[in-house]
Amino acid sequence: MPFKNKIVHFFVKYGTLLVILALIVSFTLLNDRFLTYSNFADILRSISIVTLVALGVTFTLIVGGFDLSVGSTVSLATIASAASLVWYRQELLVALLIPILLGIVIGLINAFITIKIRIPDLLATLAVMYIVNGIQLTYTKGFSIYNNMPMDDGTTAPGKFIPSFLFIGQGEIAGVPFPAIFMIFCVILVHLFLTYTRAGRLLYMTGSNREAARLSGVAVQRYRTLAYVLSGLFASIAGIVLASRIGTGQVSAGAPLLMDGVAAALIGYSVLGAGKPNALGTFVGAVLIGILLNGLTMLNVPYYAQDIIKGTILIGALAFTFYQNKREIKM
Repeated sequence: MPFKNKIVHFFVKYGTLLVILALIVSFTLLNDRFLTYSNFADILRSISIVTLVALGVTFTLIVGGFDLSVGSTVSLATIASAASLVWYRQELLVALLIPILLGIVIGLINAFITIKIRIPDLLATLAVMYIVNGIQLTYTKGFSIYNNMPMDDGTTAPGKFIPSFLFIGQGEIAGVPFPAIFMIFCVILVHLFLTYTRAGRLLYMTGSNREAARLSGVAVQRYRTLAYVLSGLFASIAGIVLASRIGTGQVSAGAPLLMDGVAAALIGYSVLGAGKPNALGTFVGAVLIGILLNGLTMLNVPYYAQDIIKGTILIGALAFTFYQNKREIKM
């Protein structure tokens, strides 16, 4: 391989990791509070939610689909957990099961509309996004849910966010944020599932060539359904972590997570030259976005300008990916 091609191959494969390293060095030089344990703990807490959303998106990308409803699913799960605790005085198990079941139901609805009715996934999940967002706004009448909030009958809410629930988003184990530990566990679990199980390999087969997979005996529709269900599941788990972290059920809280989750999953294509959706790449993509937003915030860059930089980073990552795929096709 010519030296020039070796250089190009190196940057295609390790470019994302080099960008992360460059960002860490740059932000450290610009702000002496960046390279501290407390700041990196904050970064891990913040990316834990984005990573969970992005893992769900990764499953749909693997089967050649796309899920735009994850942000609304996060919002609904957040509201469901908060309402269970604050409005209905339920315990931890109920506050976890209800949003998880809602996420699975939304995934099944997405799969039904996409697979059975055969509406393109972008349009189907866009419609579901609006429906789910409308449901959570109608249910709460547009108000957030918090401890001691006033009720319609003039009383205050009978329940509250219990410590065991708040631990999910705010707790620490041996000085390490629990959300970070849970996030890493989920990333490893998804990676093992996609890499070493038959179901994981069949998901990739379904996405690479749906018709060939069907002719090979793969239950294509079943695996597409599984992808959307897992997307809804991870989005609902992200909603639980979000509610426990902020200690309130905020309406439409998951909306900003849609684009960050999608960006993390798409950036994952380029990590280590994978050229396909994968769990470890998605995690690295989330780390890149988390470091970038944290550093820009510490430098007092306006939030409305941060999206410009995020978009530019995403374009660069995707450019490397498509360049690599083009080279592989030629070879």
